[in-house]
Amino acid sequence: MNADDAEAGAGRTVYRIHWLPGTDRLHASCFCGAEQEFEDPVVLWDWLLGHPEGHRPRPAAEHGSPVPAAALA
Repeated sequence: MNADDAEAGAGRTVYRIHWLPGTDRLHASCFCGAEQEFEDPVVLWDWLLGHPEGHRPRPAAEHGSPVPAAALA
């Protein structure tokens, strides 16, 4: 866990966007645990900021970490 993760646990909203090397795709992770890949950064931000519309967190077993409490509320 790094400093950013500690702040997320304190109730801060954290979004993560990763470029997938060798592609034109972006991988977005929402604070609720939902993840999705996009080609268009505008569509990506619409999805992230439109929370919770379209957000379906993956089950904990699928991505190896527990679903954050915010996703269960």
